[in-house]
Amino acid sequence: MNSAAAVLRPPESAGLGRGLTLALVAHGLLILALSYGLNWHSDSSPAFEAELWSSIPQTAAPREEAPPEPEPEAPKPDTRAQQRAAEEAAAEQQREADIAIAKEKKRKEEKARDEAARLERLEKEKAAKEQEAKDKAAKDKAAKEEQERTKKLKDEKATKDAKEAKEAKDADAKREAQRQENLRRIQGMAGGQPNSTGTGTQNSAPSAGYAGRIKGKIRPLIIYADDGNANPTAEIQVTLGPDGRILGSKVLKASPDADWDRAVLRAIEKAETLPRDVDGRVPPVLILTFRPRE
Repeated sequence: MNSAAAVLRPPESAGLGRGLTLALVAHGLLILALSYGLNWHSDSSPAFEAELWSSIPQTAAPREEAPPEPEPEAPKPDTRAQQRAAEEAAAEQQREADIAIAKEKKRKEEKARDEAARLERLEKEKAAKEQEAKDKAAKDKAAKEEQERTKKLKDEKATKDAKEAKEAKDADAKREAQRQENLRRIQGMAGGQPNSTGTGTQNSAPSAGYAGRIKGKIRPLIIYADDGNANPTAEIQVTLGPDGRILGSKVLKASPDADWDRAVLRAIEKAETLPRDVDGRVPPVLILTFRPRE
């Protein structure tokens, strides 16, 4: 700071010493001149006295005038005052320099703080962008994994559905074969021959309206909450005694609605007996289909 104050302190006036020297020389010359004047008026040479007489009146000689008083010496310059003024000016300049240095230091500190804040803000923005990129990558990865999982589930479901469809088809084919076998067995028990195409087999089969009469007795006993959106089909096998008494029943081909299947079985159980055919006979086995809306 002292070096900076020395640089900022104004240079001393070059004419101060020269002016002081000239003032001292002038005062010395003035003193010499005054001393010479006093010596000139105070001449110490011997005086001669003479009396002069004249008839002509003469005027008195003028009074001898006193020598002029010496002029007062010019006040010597106050070097101490000048030095104090110079010191005060230097101190003022030093204060101004200190103030300027303090302002410059404060400005640099504020600039440094602003730069640090800017760098911190940039770091935060960079970290936020990196975190956003990581989150996006993780989200994309999760979405991709979810798509793969969904695709896998769809493939598994498709495979399962295809397998179930094949099993259902095989089961339907098996039930159809069983139904045909039951029909042949029923026809054989009624006096016909399996694979027979003659009139004997045709006459031993139930009449055309017999199945409708049986359904007409069972249907009023079915208790089912029909929502009207579907019409499931249940295929039921009923075993009968010679007198028409129901010996048993089971589902040969289940419908998509298990409630409908159970409702039909309960209705058959409540019926207890079924009517005879027009010829008075009762087939030992009947295969009936039921739908909510027929």
